[in-house]
Amino acid sequence: MQESEFISKWFVFKAYGHKNVRATHKTTIEITKDDYLTINGDCIIGIKSNVSVNDFPNWLKEEIKKGYMVIVIFCSKEICDSLIGYGDNNLILNNENKMIFRKSSYIEPATVLIKSNKAAADLDRKLIEYLKKGEELT
Repeated sequence: MQESEFISKWFVFKAYGHKNVRATHKTTIEITKDDYLTINGDCIIGIKSNVSVNDFPNWLKEEIKKGYMVIVIFCSKEICDSLIGYGDNNLILNNENKMIFRKSSYIEPATVLIKSNKAAADLDRKLIEYLKKGEELT
């Protein structure tokens, strides 16, 4: 791929906020299929997700494993925020319950992207307030 080439492909998922969304974690963002959230889950911004990293289509997993820069957009109600992270050929991409976006380079089955420019604590607080009310996250 040439430096000026830009690939535009979309994959949309849906999850929901919860009254215990804190979004204070300084290194990760997590979205889970679980239908509950304790106050200890300070990286979790969405529950009841309709997908985990294992459910990603093959084309998306292949693109992520090529190490491309990926933009992820989180929206709820009238506000969106985004992060930029990177894929890696060592990513496993097969956790059946969650997806995690990391500032670090740590890799385990739920890791979707590494070297992200944002963690839960960095997300727009207005977005987090909507999620605390249980609003939909797309």
